[in-house]
Amino acid sequence: MSGIDDLVSLIRRNPKDVLFNDLVKVCVHFFGHPRQKGTSHRIFKTPWAGDPRVNIQNSKGKAKAYQVRQVLKAIEKLRKEE
Repeated sequence: MSGIDDLVSLIRRNPKDVLFNDLVKVCVHFFGHPRQKGTSHRIFKTPWAGDPRVNIQNSKGKAKAYQVRQVLKAIEKLRKEE
């Protein structure tokens, strides 16, 4: 397993306790660099329109659990399309 796969597995096991920087690493790996940076939000482009969106927010060093779940859904959708 690669480092990203290990990180995704950890995130999947506990979406309520994910470091924001770890989630950014996963998102950059799957979706490329964010199109918005410099604010509290990082918005990543997906190959589809609409949900699941990949818009994550730094909340005191942690990622918000509902956004972590959206990222996991987006990764699953991306893997199914490949």
